[in-house]
Amino acid sequence: MSLSTLDLLIILFFFGISLFIGFWVSKKAGKDSSEFFLSGKNMPWWLLGVSMVATTFSTDTPNLVTDIVRSNGVSGNWVWWAFLLTGLLTVFVYAKLWRKSNVNTDLEFYELRYGGPAAIFLRKFRAIYLGVIFNVITMASVTLAAIKIGGVMLNLDPWQTVVGAGLVTMIFSALGGFKGVVYTDLILFFVAMVGSIGAAYYLINLPEIGGLNNLISNETISKKISIIPDLSDTNVLITLFIIPLAVQWWSSWYPGAEPGGGGYIAQRMLASKNENHAIAATFFFNIMHYALRPWPWILVALASLVIFPDLDSIKSAFPNIGDDKIGNDLAYSAMLTLLPSGLLGLVLASLISAYMSTISTQLNWGSSYIVYDYYKQQINPDASEKKLVAVGRISTVLLMVLSAILALLLQNALQLFNILLVFGAGTGLIFILRWFWWRINAWSEITAMFASGIISILLKLTPLGPFLFNSDNGLFEDYMEYPFVVIVTTCLWLIVTFITKPESDKVLINFYSKIRPGGPGWNKVLIKSNITKEKSENKALIDGLYAMIIGSVLIYSIMFSTGYLLYGEINLGLFFMVNSIIFGVLLVFKWRKIRTKFLN
Repeated sequence: MSLSTLDLLIILFFFGISLFIGFWVSKKAGKDSSEFFLSGKNMPWWLLGVSMVATTFSTDTPNLVTDIVRSNGVSGNWVWWAFLLTGLLTVFVYAKLWRKSNVNTDLEFYELRYGGPAAIFLRKFRAIYLGVIFNVITMASVTLAAIKIGGVMLNLDPWQTVVGAGLVTMIFSALGGFKGVVYTDLILFFVAMVGSIGAAYYLINLPEIGGLNNLISNETISKKISIIPDLSDTNVLITLFIIPLAVQWWSSWYPGAEPGGGGYIAQRMLASKNENHAIAATFFFNIMHYALRPWPWILVALASLVIFPDLDSIKSAFPNIGDDKIGNDLAYSAMLTLLPSGLLGLVLASLISAYMSTISTQLNWGSSYIVYDYYKQQINPDASEKKLVAVGRISTVLLMVLSAILALLLQNALQLFNILLVFGAGTGLIFILRWFWWRINAWSEITAMFASGIISILLKLTPLGPFLFNSDNGLFEDYMEYPFVVIVTTCLWLIVTFITKPESDKVLINFYSKIRPGGPGWNKVLIKSNITKEKSENKALIDGLYAMIIGSVLIYSIMFSTGYLLYGEINLGLFFMVNSIIFGVLLVFKWRKIRTKFLN
């Protein structure tokens, strides 16, 4: 496939803008570490919210959605749609707590909440565990998607894609820091939305498909479009719907959907002007991320089943792609090759920009862990701000190189999603409760982290997994694997919590005095102190939980309404639209109450 001059000009234009922004903000970004990693903690909500949306629109995201839809139908997306509950818990409960903590990274929280050698070890280990290992794996997934797009649409070898896109992104990230990332995200947001919607509109109107009505009524497609899994298929219902909504959302740590907030979402909350801006940014992100943005990708994924019904058809259409890279996720890139000149350039530019946005975010976030939570904490506590920025830039380069190498070894996006999901199973409850229960200590987190990792490795890489969980001849059904990891991990960290000493009274009292989280979980500590718990603290927590429930119904209603209207089921679409309006009004009243009484 060859690109027209117009396509190339559009792509080069966006490359140029990104590099220009990186150079433009480099001087201010390099002023000190706070500017490089958090832009001085003075960002407005709308810019941070747009940045969250843009960052999570990565090159691997439409590939992942396509893989899910082709493999399990539209309802298969509940494996990540369920994380909306996590997201809104962060919006209405944890965003203000993170902003009150005033830390530079979410790992700095460990020495605010815990004390002693265990807290120091936990912060140091998590800096490497998340900032390097998990971060490199996540970036490798994004780079894998870029490799597939480059191979299908530009006939590039994997190493050419990695070197080309990776080099520009690495330079941009090392120069511009967090501010460069956020400013570029603003442009990407609009380009990505126009590109994905335009691509979906054009592709479903191809003669082979014949428009949206013909697509939905196609016999093959009609079996894939249900938003709710088939209630008569117990295995599918439990795997794709019940487990995600009943267990997964609160129990698993996953990048971008961490229970209790964390990662690059926490980084943006910490960079906000105040608590109001942190909450507004994360709420805007959740509406866009779950309710609206996935539908263009879903429509393209469904259309791909008409043009490329199986993996053999993809392989025959793109013989230059190696067998180790063939998967259902490749269908999204394959469909984009059918776009006309101009629109093709815009979509490619949006995907390249998406790659740059996500990778630059991961690089800046991971580098912040290495600088603040490892280098400054463990190696050079007296390092100057100039030295910290230099280390940040060096670590940015190293992280990029490691992720590029791993990307060349991977095969598909869903494969990595499932590994990361199980790897963090059972840890999520700690991230939720540690703010509200005094008894959790550093050893609780250490135990959960190691337990979930070791159990996941045993199940994924040894015969133990197939022996225990196999629908044909295992002891349990496949879908019990995830709950098993959650139950065992939770039991282990609870046992360790009660057999180890709690944190010192000084640490606990200092934490409560600063954060004021509310709830009954701190009553025993408050009895020993002179702190008087205000009634408003408990009220704020209860109102936050109410707002989370109302907001979840609102956003899911928007998601259902959008889907059913696209399917031509007008009555159901209007029903959920009215429902979203009702819960939207309820949320406005609840939000005004929260903002007036409890926020600065």
